[in-house]
Amino acid sequence: EGRSWRKDYYEPYKRNRAEARAAHTEREAEEDRVFWEAFDKFKEFVSTNTNCTVMQNPQLEADDLIAGFIQSHPNDRHVIISTDSDFHQLLAENVNQYNGIAEELHTLTGIFDDRGRPVMDKKTKEPKTVPDPKWILFEKCMRGDPTDNIMSAYPGVRTKGNAKKVGLQEAFEDREKRGWAWNNMMLQRWTDHEGVEHRVLDRYEQNRVLIDLTAQPQDIRDSIDNYLKSLQPKTNSQIGTHLIKFCSKFELVKLAENVQPVSDILAKPLQETSYA
Repeated sequence: EGRSWRKDYYEPYKRNRAEARAAHTEREAEEDRVFWEAFDKFKEFVSTNTNCTVMQNPQLEADDLIAGFIQSHPNDRHVIISTDSDFHQLLAENVNQYNGIAEELHTLTGIFDDRGRPVMDKKTKEPKTVPDPKWILFEKCMRGDPTDNIMSAYPGVRTKGNAKKVGLQEAFEDREKRGWAWNNMMLQRWTDHEGVEHRVLDRYEQNRVLIDLTAQPQDIRDSIDNYLKSLQPKTNSQIGTHLIKFCSKFELVKLAENVQPVSDILAKPLQETSYA
């Protein structure tokens, strides 16, 4: 993670997180410090003693690099390891997401456990599924993202409309033709608590730039592309030995019991594939 360009584009972006950190108790602040100290040590190990590529750019968020890497390698298979549902927008036939906390693999065809069995919804008793990524992205751009302090493009909008008012579903279905349903919603205006008037379409387009990982400004897209083109495979040796020392130093007992298969993975360098 670098310093996000989004903070320059939209000043309130993630400002709530800084406020939340400032309100941390002494114990919470100490837990944060310990976590990031451990993270930095792990990142240093992966960067210097393995052949894995660690990507970081001063002006880009990790999401930008993850999305850019996937988009620039369309012929490869990708697995995003994260609990963040924001990545559902990237799901495709060659892109899956693994949630290591829930131990679930999220795919376009369903959600599966570690044994490859469909994960069942406790309420409906039906297999869980991931909604259409295009719908997920549209809904988020319309509703905003409170966790990142991104305001809604149309506060209070309903998912399904009625005879008097268009809902998100109707506008989504009309997004290609941009006919009556689309325009009826996007040309609406509303006034915020400070008395400032907003047009839904303007807020939606601003939110797309912040949320849609294919809609960054062109100079940011160029930065992503240029950075990815600069990456070079690494040729470190004795990966297993370094891993054993790392496990011993930090008492990683379970990992130490699986040094060989893990070191085989860590020894594989970035593959030289054609850049899209």
